Order: sequence, then structure tokens, then C-alpha cells
Amino acid sequence: MTGATIALVLLSALAHASWNFLIKRADDAEVFTWWMAVSINVILLPLGVVLFWLNPPDGVGWLFLAATWILHLGYFITLSRAYRDGDLSLVYPVARGTGLMLIPLSGVLLLDETMSGLAVLGVISVASGIFTLSWWGRFRSLMSSPFSLLRAPGIAYALTTGLIIAAYSTVDKQGVQHVTPLLYMYLMTTSATFGLLPFIARGKSRATFISEWRNNAIAIIAGGMFQFAAYGMVLTALTVSRVSYVGPFREVGLLVGVGLGVFVLKEQFPGGRLFGAALVAIGATAIAIAP
Repeated sequence: MTGATIALVLLSALAHASWNFLIKRADDAEVFTWWMAVSINVILLPLGVVLFWLNPPDGVGWLFLAATWILHLGYFITLSRAYRDGDLSLVYPVARGTGLMLIPLSGVLLLDETMSGLAVLGVISVASGIFTLSWWGRFRSLMSSPFSLLRAPGIAYALTTGLIIAAYSTVDKQGVQHVTPLLYMYLMTTSATFGLLPFIARGKSRATFISEWRNNAIAIIAGGMFQFAAYGMVLTALTVSRVSYVGPFREVGLLVGVGLGVFVLKEQFPGGRLFGAALVAIGATAIAIAP
């Protein structure tokens, strides 16, 4: 990975952890997620129009946009429900970690990418660190009854989110070869604006949507801009680097997400998880310097 790619992915990781943190702090995570998408589509509409005018997607590009639109709709639904039910310091590493373990595999098998030995070791280190962060203190119950952990608040949604992350990462690597990355990102966010509303509106009053905006308007707009910047930078990095490197290296943002959960939201964090955080950092460094 080049220095520019590393910088893009590091900034993306910071922005990604930030908007996940803001969702967790929301009064209603699902409504907050929808408002974030709306803010992106409204505020950045002029940019979207200009990019579309200058370089509209080709026929193949529209197929990838349709695929990522559907995948991201599922992503926004499962992620917001995971945060509705579970802690940031647990949901975030489980969701990202599940995707991490599948992204390099899909890159090698589906996109014909290659990985150096150092990069493979880095991925193993990051995956091990995520496992430790996620399940420290639960190893005994994991060994005796693995499926019981699925009943932990938010975990089933977090695992599903991880599967979707791996799927859309593979699709988007190919998609940005046909669509300008920022336009790709803008059109993708319409999946939440138009597709998420029918899923979350049931059982919620109009007052819930109004209250969420009134109480958290600044956080919603900030979260939307963080979200757009985070994945926009990743899509740009994917145009010049392998998804099997970019995806795992991006997980350094887990350290930021866990830190926000522990130090700002005051979530419990057993001391042994520090070992997991160190493994993530070491693995990310190995991926960054791998040929």
C-alpha cells in the first residue's frame, strides 16, 4: 500500500468510527441513521448533480450500483438495529471483524487478487485481535455453548452486518472501475434515504422522527458527512489498491470505536481486551507495509 492509500484508509477509519459512535448516542438509532442519509442526499445534491453531469455511470456501472444499493439497504437496517440492542464496544468489532475475515477470501477467490505472506500474517493478527476484543470474558461460554452467544443483545444483527460488509466490499471494488467513487457513494446513500424508511416507519410515530431531528440535528449532519467521507475515501483507495489489503487495514478504526465506547459512553471493557487491541494494531501495521 502506498503512503497516500494508507492516509486515505486511516482517515476513513477515524471518520467511520465517529459516525458509528454518533448513531449509538442517538435517541433512536434507526431514525438517526435515516436522517443521516437524508442529510447527505440534500446537502451534497449539487455535488451529485455535477458529478453525474460530467461523468455518468455506464451500463455496467448501473448494475453494480443496483447491487450495492440493495446490499447497503440491508447494511443500514442490520447496523442500526445492532446499535439499538447492543454496546458500541461489542457490536462494532463483531460487525467489522466478521467482514474482515471474509473480505480477503473474496478478494483472492473472486477478484483474482494475491496477498504476500506478511499481509496474510497481518490479517490473521487483526482477526485474532477482533476475536479477543469481541469475546474476552466469554471464552468459557463460547466453548461450552457457541450458539448461546447469538442471544447476546445486538450480536445476531452485528454478525449479519459483517456478512453484508464482505459482500458490498467485493461488489464496490468492481463498481468504482465504472463509476466515479464520489458519485458511486452519493447514489449508494439513497438506499437508506428511500429504502430504509418503510422498514423503520412501522411502529414509530411522526413525532419520533421530528424529535430525533430537533434533539440531534448537528450530530445527524456531522454523522452524515463523516459517513460520506469515510466510505468515499475507501472507494478512492479501492481504485488503486487491493480490496484484500484495504478492507483489513481499515479495521484499525476498531481501536477508535472501542475507545469511544469505553471512555465516552462508559461501557465495560475487561483489561484483557487490551491484548486484542494490540493485535489489531500490529496486524494493521503489517498490512500497511506489506508488498
